[in-house]
This record gives sequence, C-alpha cells and structure tokens, in this order.
Amino acid sequence: MPTAKTVLITGCSSGIGEATAARLARSGWTVYATARRPETLAGLTECRHLALDVTDEPSMKTAVDAVLADAGHIDALVNNAGYSLSGAVETLDVDDIRREFETNVFGLVRLSQLVLPGMRERRQGRIVNIGSMGGKLTFPGGGAYHASKYAVEAFSDALRFEVSGFGIQVVLIEPGLITTNFDDAALASMDLDTAGPYASFNRAVAKATTEAYAGPMAKFGGPPESVAKVVEKALTKSHPKARYTVTPSAPASIATRKVLGDRGWDLAMRAQFPRPGTKG
Repeated sequence: MPTAKTVLITGCSSGIGEATAARLARSGWTVYATARRPETLAGLTECRHLALDVTDEPSMKTAVDAVLADAGHIDALVNNAGYSLSGAVETLDVDDIRREFETNVFGLVRLSQLVLPGMRERRQGRIVNIGSMGGKLTFPGGGAYHASKYAVEAFSDALRFEVSGFGIQVVLIEPGLITTNFDDAALASMDLDTAGPYASFNRAVAKATTEAYAGPMAKFGGPPESVAKVVEKALTKSHPKARYTVTPSAPASIATRKVLGDRGWDLAMRAQFPRPGTKG
C-alpha cells in the first residue's frame, strides 16, 4: 500500500490480535490496537491503544472517529475479536449465543460499515476478517461457534464483491488450531452437569478441546504469530487471495470434510464423541 499505512485491529489483548498488532507495528504500520480494557494492551508499546467493545455501538463509533481524527484515514481494518461458546445446543443459553454473535459477527459487520465510507472516498482500503476452518466444517458441541464463523464466511464473500469496484479488497483468514488460551472461554461456557442428558457428551467435548490445545493434536496447529504473518501478507500483496488457511490442520480438515460428505463426517464424529441418548 503506497500511502501511509494505518490499521485498526480488534481484540488485541492476547492471541492473534496481539501478535498481529506487534508484527504490523514492527513492519512500519501505524497500529491502533484495541480491546475492551485498554490496560490489557500495555505490552504493545509500539502501538496506539484504544478502548473498543465490538458489542457496543457508541464504543465502535468513538474508536473509529478517534483514528480518523488522529490519522485522517484508515487504510485497513482487521476484524479479529471473537471467542468460542461450546456445549450441546440444547444446553446453551440463548442469551449466550446472542452475545457470541454480537462479538463474532455483528461487531465485525458494523465496524466494516463504519470504515467503508472513508475507504470508498479514497478508493482504497483493506478489510481482513479472521474467520476459522470452523466456517467450513462443524464439530459436535461447537454449533454456536461454527454458526458464527459460517456467517463470517458469507458476509466476507458478499462484501468482497460489493466493495471491489471502489478499490477496496476483502480477505478472509481461516486459521486451524492456534495454540493460545482460546479454549479457556469455550470450556468456561460449558454445562458439565453430571446428571443431565448431555453430561457425558459435554464432558467428552471438554476433554477433546483440552487435548486439541495441549495434547498430540497441537503439533498440527501453530502459534498466533503464524496467523499474524498471513494477515500481513493479506494487507500488503497487490492482489491477495480471497481467503487464506493457516496451520496444517486447516486445509487438511477442510479437505477431509469435503471428501467424506455428510454421512462420512457423521461416522467420523461418532468415533470421536459419544452420541447423546445412546449407550454406544
């Protein structure tokens, strides 16, 4: 990008957002790193810090206005904020599902709407959405999270076409397993009632989640920095791809899901998770 490089990034208190903010700052970008609690951004010493809650309209508008007032323009937006909600669908609180969609989907859409007028006026800009391989396949116990990432896929595909004529490029990143504390929120959200009809299933999902991040499967994942590297590519290449997968687990899992089809995937999941309501 030939002009001054200014980027607004959401969810920078840890993980992918923190790694991306740090990498882009080292590469010469003016980085506006954001989080609900700005004090969590203290380690990003080369970035400018802003409070931003992607579930709150005034907070989003205030953050975007602050960047525009300070820098005069926004070259790029990285929609990274998100978390996982896990558990059998029947056990989930609908209000919890709404909160997840507010963070993972509606915040992403609204921030994109807020930065687009300036990008259209300048006829340039990039929007990078952090999706997931979970937007292409579904693991049992992850219905709410996967649904939010499927939605990110759809919005990204539509937006990419709609704004391309204004010189704006939209890129979707689909990470696989990333070795962060991302699993903490998923486990904290689960109903592990030992007497409920989904008790053994939810315990199996919790165990599988823990093992994915700390067990042998972790070798198929990667650190947050691996995603940050791809985000930088998406922001700097003249003609970026519409989507990028990250870590070996992503393309392998997506390809497996496609090859197996619905029946084959269900059989594979039965080998990994107990089916609620059955003894086997």
